[in-house]
Amino acid sequence: MDPVREVNRVFVCSCFGVTEEQVRSHAEAGACTPRQIASACKAGTDCGGCVRRIQELLGRGACPRRRLVDQGEPPLTAKLPEAA
Repeated sequence: MDPVREVNRVFVCSCFGVTEEQVRSHAEAGACTPRQIASACKAGTDCGGCVRRIQELLGRGACPRRRLVDQGEPPLTAKLPEAA
């Protein structure tokens, strides 16, 4: 791994070692809620201390697929990246 990226790694979930970058990557792949993030990488499923930070990263109504979901499309169409 690039040493510069290693220094800039910010963990959201220390229980499972999930970074902000991973949460954002899952969100870009279509995960719109903390529950969908949890399904993708387990973040928020142990102590729950990271759930508020995950909510902050997702933002309110910032889901790029929200409109399609409202029209009946499946929430996740892309394969989510694996947790590290």
